[in-house]
Amino acid sequence: MSGPAIGVRAPEAIGTIGESAKRRRRPRRGGAWWAWLVFILGATYFIVPLIATLEFSLRPEPPTRAYANVLADPRFFGSLGYSFIIGVITIVLSLLIIVPTAYWVRLRLPNLRPVVEFVTLLPFVMPPVILVFGLIRVYSRPPLLFTATDIGSSALLVAAYTVLSFPYMYRAVDVGLAAMDVRVLTEAAQSLGANWFRILWSIIFPNLRTAALSGAFLTLAIVVGEFTIAAFLARPAFGPYLSLLGRDKIYEPAAVSLISFGLTWLAMILIAVVGRGGRTRVEVGGAR
Repeated sequence: MSGPAIGVRAPEAIGTIGESAKRRRRPRRGGAWWAWLVFILGATYFIVPLIATLEFSLRPEPPTRAYANVLADPRFFGSLGYSFIIGVITIVLSLLIIVPTAYWVRLRLPNLRPVVEFVTLLPFVMPPVILVFGLIRVYSRPPLLFTATDIGSSALLVAAYTVLSFPYMYRAVDVGLAAMDVRVLTEAAQSLGANWFRILWSIIFPNLRTAALSGAFLTLAIVVGEFTIAAFLARPAFGPYLSLLGRDKIYEPAAVSLISFGLTWLAMILIAVVGRGGRTRVEVGGAR
């Protein structure tokens, strides 16, 4: 008797399942509406200040006078170029420190992960002025007299910016490592005779390209806009230049802000294009 009952109820059950699936497939118009609202509010939050800054920079006569003055000032390109070079060096150094550390912690020392996360969060609770005064006090006397030369002061600036990039770079790299099976890739590479350097350079770094780009964007933005450390180390960076320009000029600082904003985004786009040139993931054994 159980056989016929099951046979009669089966079509009804199938129909119920089909109706449930159709209801799940229906688009949620309310969710799309809220998504567009959040997008519009976010775009307004970022675009309105840019429009206001542009309007203010075009007030003098002729309207492009502020931009002409900025582009004719050699200190503008010199300070911005210096900040970009420092930013690239900072990104490379930060990746060389963070990627092996995060990889080793995830592979061999998972119990130390909370400690590493706490250490990388310390720049959030340490003001930049305290950091730079500590660097000046330690490295302004023998035997490590870094502040006496331009190269030494620039090295201290890179070191300070590398520390400031740890919270962003570590979390970006850690998310990228979580998206891959680190243990399986490592064991497979070791079975093929790869050493640790080969594993990091040929397998881990290529698979972390997107995550590294995320951390690189944030690091570059921090370096270009930072003022305190560069000012106390007397470095010709963009932040101190913008501050000095605002003391003597009225409209030029607004023009400089917009130009630097556009150049920074252009640099980020170039980094993304170069970093994502090879979009295939690198696998063990040379397969792509």
